[in-house]
Amino acid sequence: MGSVKKEYDIMKDIKRLKSVRGYGTELITIYVPAGYQIFEEIAKLREEHSQSGNIKSKSTRLNVQSAIEKIIQYLKLFGETPKNGLAVFCGNISKNPGKTNIELFSIEPPIPIKVNIYRCDSTFLTGPIEEIVSSKDTYALLVLDGREATIATLKGSHMQVIKKLASFAHSKVRKGGQSARRYERAIEESIDDYYKTVSEIINALFAQNQFKIKGLIIGGPGPTKEGFAKSNELNYQIKVLGIYDTGYTDEYGLSELVEKAAELLQEQEAYQERQVIERFKRELVRGGMAVYGYANTRKAMELNQIDTMIVNDELEIHNVKYKCNSCNEVFEKLETGSKRETKHSCPGNGNLEILEERDAIGDLLEMADGKGTNVVFVSSESSYGKEFLMGFGGIGAILRYRI
Repeated sequence: MGSVKKEYDIMKDIKRLKSVRGYGTELITIYVPAGYQIFEEIAKLREEHSQSGNIKSKSTRLNVQSAIEKIIQYLKLFGETPKNGLAVFCGNISKNPGKTNIELFSIEPPIPIKVNIYRCDSTFLTGPIEEIVSSKDTYALLVLDGREATIATLKGSHMQVIKKLASFAHSKVRKGGQSARRYERAIEESIDDYYKTVSEIINALFAQNQFKIKGLIIGGPGPTKEGFAKSNELNYQIKVLGIYDTGYTDEYGLSELVEKAAELLQEQEAYQERQVIERFKRELVRGGMAVYGYANTRKAMELNQIDTMIVNDELEIHNVKYKCNSCNEVFEKLETGSKRETKHSCPGNGNLEILEERDAIGDLLEMADGKGTNVVFVSSESSYGKEFLMGFGGIGAILRYRI
């Protein structure tokens, strides 16, 4: 996905967008897929603007048309669609029924958007972009039979075909005057060459991704898939997670494979999370090879000690700079969630003014990006994620060494 900080920022944007509620169906969401022409999207929006003139409620009609106009003006700033597409959210976000506040938010996703959507509703449609960032892992897919193979990667719902190749195993062999045994041996050798070629592509794919791809899932209509899995041509670091029957060996076969492996993929996500939390607790028990809490984690990051940083995806910590209007003292304090101080315990019992507020988790993730530190987000919905949030403050790290 690239920058961990970018992923985190998108997660924050999604959280904010999901909290917005319109007074009517006046919140507009558009998804412009990668490669789609901006001028075509603008033409569609103009048509929607015209049709929205039929909305009976005057306030809703004005808000919808104002939002569409704002999106059109925003899209005109782009010469072409960003390489991964664009998601735009616009509408009246005012919590006061008597006031209008048309705001526009946009997200450029880390991997390509494939859907082209226009929706006007009482909530923003965050599902397509949410799915991209909520999936933590990338998997390799292979569908093959004795004649062809297709290799792809999968992250969330985004599938990317890496390579298609044909097998010449049978076409290269001519029975001619050969003995049955020599003919069978020639077939076996050509099949071995086919397996080797497929394995070389998959090995290279994993190596290019620093072996961070979580594993390989194999499918196909016949016994070739089992034969390939037993061929021992794959790099020892590549784990075959599952083998499934599919009717095809092309993109249809890949889609069929993903559908059949859905339960496996869900289990893998939960397994990865459980694994990292259990490793964290083991290192903590051993004493010294793990830390938790924001202050300890930041110190370890500054000393470049961290192997893996773990962050609960619901955690909010802000570094707030306050000034007292009575004694003029200026000080900083870490605040969790939306909690903020209002009074100062000075002789004048002064009121506190917020001078500056920074996202402390965001700052830490920016440091992690700069150092190339591995970061794992754990869910608040899982039992392990909840335990990590309640017992360890939702942030911690597994260390590479102690000082």
